[in-house]
Amino acid sequence: MTKVLVLYHSTYGHVETMAQAVAEGARAGGATVDIKRVPETVPEALARKSGYKLDQAAPIATINDLTEYDAVIFGFGTRFGRMPAQMAAFLDQAGGLWASGALVGKVGSIFTSTATQHGGQETTIMGSIPTLLHFGMVVVGLPYAWAGQMTLDEMTGGSPYGAATITGGQGQRMPSANELDGARFQGEHVAKIAAKLAA
Repeated sequence: MTKVLVLYHSTYGHVETMAQAVAEGARAGGATVDIKRVPETVPEALARKSGYKLDQAAPIATINDLTEYDAVIFGFGTRFGRMPAQMAAFLDQAGGLWASGALVGKVGSIFTSTATQHGGQETTIMGSIPTLLHFGMVVVGLPYAWAGQMTLDEMTGGSPYGAATITGGQGQRMPSANELDGARFQGEHVAKIAAKLAA
């Protein structure tokens, strides 16, 4: 059976919620799924003062965990239109995996969150795809087969590059039903493609 890792960083819980939906979709696609998170690099006292959600159930990943899966779906919020430092610091430890080709041929995919509609959803994912390509991963997005990204009925995250949620400037908005549907679609899509590649 295809194995999928949903690996995320979530400051306030929005990406954590999306990660759970991505995992649901991957399971629906026939995969066994683990959800893990990268270590928080912000000092605990500052994180608590800033309202970080520190009580997340997902275990902390190690860099070698990436080798154990057929697909890795990465989730993280945007930081000024790019990958946050926590995820970058984690992936910067993957030099040995890159050198050995340990991730070549695995499926890689990305989902994200932003405070606003135009806060960097696309730039964050597009700016992170080169990392996956350097690892030799096969990049999978969120195709327009998921029509929810084209809705005009509500404000919604998501693009052909990956699922996304819009959180609001104070983090007051949690993922909508439509955004969670996009996350599930992406998870299922990745699982099915990983299974085809493994066949």
